[in-house]
Amino acid sequence: MEKKTIVCISCYYKGYDFMDEMKNLGNKVILVTSENLKEKNWPWHAIDEVFYMPEIQPSVWNLDHLVQGFSHLMQTRKVDAVVALDDYDVEKAALIRETFRIPGMGQTTHRYFRDKLAMRQKAKDSGINVPEFTAVFNNNEVNNFVDNVSPPWVLKPRSEASASGIKKLASKEELWEELNKLGEERHLFLLERFKPGDVYHVDSLTFNKETIFTSASKYLAPPMQVSHEGGVFRTKTLGRYSDEFKALEAANIKVLSSFGLMHGATHTEFIKSNEDGKYYFLETSSRVGGAHIPDLVEASSNINIWREWARIEDALLKGNSYEVSKPTGYYSGLIIALIKDKDPDYSAFESTETVKFLPIEHHVGIVYKSSDPIVIQERLDRAAEKILAEMLNILPPKGKPTS
Repeated sequence: MEKKTIVCISCYYKGYDFMDEMKNLGNKVILVTSENLKEKNWPWHAIDEVFYMPEIQPSVWNLDHLVQGFSHLMQTRKVDAVVALDDYDVEKAALIRETFRIPGMGQTTHRYFRDKLAMRQKAKDSGINVPEFTAVFNNNEVNNFVDNVSPPWVLKPRSEASASGIKKLASKEELWEELNKLGEERHLFLLERFKPGDVYHVDSLTFNKETIFTSASKYLAPPMQVSHEGGVFRTKTLGRYSDEFKALEAANIKVLSSFGLMHGATHTEFIKSNEDGKYYFLETSSRVGGAHIPDLVEASSNINIWREWARIEDALLKGNSYEVSKPTGYYSGLIIALIKDKDPDYSAFESTETVKFLPIEHHVGIVYKSSDPIVIQERLDRAAEKILAEMLNILPPKGKPTS
């Protein structure tokens, strides 16, 4: 069996199934992660070597030191692939690939999957619907935008994952107050029209430029709302033959092909505007979705995105063919909320539709599965009512949020 060496980069604790599958396929796995994640339950049986990086701030490493460390690693090891397991690691992996000429996504393409301004401009240039937006580099351009695009607007960090750091603004005065506060970091943001509507996520796998698996789901509470106001995070899958699914699948394929994705796992978000009923592209990322979305996808389709991604990487490295199994057609739902207790009592949530309880400290997390979408909605509603009434904690405990 041909053994390849894969370096996995992750500043969050994730990717257990990916590394386990890579090892099962006969490869050598090297993990580069943050120093403060040493005690996490990594798949040590699958990891041949591990290297730790100190964090300058959450998720941020000194990239010069990363390159220097990788240089020493490369002297005695032939690295065949570098994989970013989290959104924050896409930039790190692209830098390493380009510096050491390792095949895979480089720094030009990675911007379309990391920089929200770059991805919006690319989408617009490709004829994909996007909410009106502008860079905030130039004062006149900012003023022209707010004078011609009705509020509210959202000021978004260009490279934060999820809904972190987004601010909703209702007036020109409020906007300029926020821009002035940003000071020298102003160029790291973009301004966008806030479009009310339903938010969806599409999780997919691509092999040799072809999208070979798609799961489409609808958030029942938009991530931005949960991030800013606290509350309960809920999402549910869509029927594979529904009009919503078909529209999102087509929109996702257009985004990924326009952005030049060759292969891998992606998580892309769209909004269906209340105003005109059209789907608008919000953002994409070249990694598996966070917030335990892979558990949601697997419950409905029997497709483990982490493991399939590993099989794709393995096939590409070894020049083999690859086919994904035909997905099953169940419906699934996911609910996660921050709670007061470190470990929740799940006894009241037991049901025939309950697939698993997620082991997340200070959180309740449940995945449901059924052949009936109405049953999934009912389970999510009942669980949310109980959590809101008895368990919810708005103030987060110390430490990193769940990614």
